[in-house]
Amino acid sequence: MDDVRAVAVWRDGTAVRVPADEPVVTAFDTGLARGDGVFESVWVVGGRTPHLADHLARLHRSAALLDLPPVDDEVWTALVAAATDGWPADVEGACRLFLTRGLGEGHPPTALALLAPVPPETVTQRMAGISVVALTLGVAADVRAVSPWLLGGAKTLSYAVNMAAQRHAHSVGADDVVFTSVEGRLLEGPTSTVVWAAGGTLHTPPLDTGILAGTTQARLFAAAEATGWPTAVTPGTLADLHAADAVWLLSGIRGAAPVTSLDGTPRGDAGLTVRVQELLAD
Repeated sequence: MDDVRAVAVWRDGTAVRVPADEPVVTAFDTGLARGDGVFESVWVVGGRTPHLADHLARLHRSAALLDLPPVDDEVWTALVAAATDGWPADVEGACRLFLTRGLGEGHPPTALALLAPVPPETVTQRMAGISVVALTLGVAADVRAVSPWLLGGAKTLSYAVNMAAQRHAHSVGADDVVFTSVEGRLLEGPTSTVVWAAGGTLHTPPLDTGILAGTTQARLFAAAEATGWPTAVTPGTLADLHAADAVWLLSGIRGAAPVTSLDGTPRGDAGLTVRVQELLAD
């Protein structure tokens, strides 16, 4: 595929489409210097963003946790429209919305949208599944709930640890990671939410562990409940994943990727992945 990318930035009260290789932020932007900002990754399919509202709601929650200046939905909608204008309907896209503190107090925040095709390996993992290793995040399961400065539940630009975890997974022959607390409680993936099926119920870890609220997980649970498939918020462990009928890592771009191996132990999905993906497609 030829390089297809798009960039839109908010300037002087309007969304401006700029060439993909044109610089759009100063080197003094605090988002670059300190990771002082938040972001969302929005799936573009058929040239549309069907789940944009869910991502904007989470973006606002993240921004509030960082005390970032509020940015109206109209700004983000205009940026997404500018970035997706003319986007090929047959190309899946990942539209990343970035909000930083800009140059700091007394200056406007930086708001921009970047759009690029979904990588082929992401689509492959959605269909063929992923191998996963468990890694400790090094925090107790309850520490972020009482420590707001740790920014539990915020989708911040400070993703260096997340990316390092994925690189470690790749170095040992795995595709992705499930983080655990120091007590062995299930948390989340570096870029995903953990969901497992057991006892006829879909389970996911509680948000009071400081994990990010998953937009895709929320859609899946709502759709499952509507069809009579029970759901539960469960403080799980790795033993629960090993004993589960199926395990998935859910994210907005990849969707529901079935876990085919956990810490080197192969596992199946009891034929449930098709059902999960059908619920998310509705």
